[in-house]
Amino acid sequence: MTYCVAISVDAGICFIADSRTNAGVDNVSTYSKMHIFGVDGERQMVVLSAGNLATTQGVISQLKKDIKMGAGRHLLNMPHLTDAADYLGDVSVAQQSKHTGGGANYEASFILGGQIVGQNPNAYLIYPQGNHITTSADTPFLQIGESKYGKPILDRILSLDSTLETAALCGLVSMDSTIRSNLTVGPPIEVLIYERDSFTADRYYRFEESSEYLRALSRSWDVKLKEAFSGLPPIAWSANWDEVGSRQR
Repeated sequence: MTYCVAISVDAGICFIADSRTNAGVDNVSTYSKMHIFGVDGERQMVVLSAGNLATTQGVISQLKKDIKMGAGRHLLNMPHLTDAADYLGDVSVAQQSKHTGGGANYEASFILGGQIVGQNPNAYLIYPQGNHITTSADTPFLQIGESKYGKPILDRILSLDSTLETAALCGLVSMDSTIRSNLTVGPPIEVLIYERDSFTADRYYRFEESSEYLRALSRSWDVKLKEAFSGLPPIAWSANWDEVGSRQR
């Protein structure tokens, strides 16, 4: 399984992805799900992938091939990010169509985010059908893969005026929550912090399973959660605020 999230705030975009593709008692495989395309000073784009590995590998390979061959449409000549999202959706649908039949699921989802000179940074979620949605003021993040475990912290903390540091930490805590609840999501964890109007991809981090930083972050979050829980008002206090009905027998 997979978990990837892109957080789009006024200051830029933060991308977080795990790298686990298969997990079992004695079989763990990893594959990068974060792919960076760009021209420094002109445009930067990041693609996160989830779904059938053959499809996602085929899509990323085609994106790179189109750039190398100077195809009529590729990520580095799209005039707008929404055009790039349309193009990525078309490539994905074409790759999926190669493997129809047999009862297997060859679907894949992608997140495309970044910035082109003269435009605002943005992020898009591309569905297996090729269509896409973008972030909003109410939901400044997009998720693909195993999204349910890491969503609550994102909903509670993030807003458009959140700093990139807050976005990165929130994304890592969201990833930690997912890893704790699902064995099929795991390190290495990749993080890219894109600062608005920087047009570079310099702030890239890769955290291995042995990362002391990830362990410290997880321990600190556990401690703070338990402290917060222990400070909750006891249920007996509800009588001070609410009219509590008696149970009818």
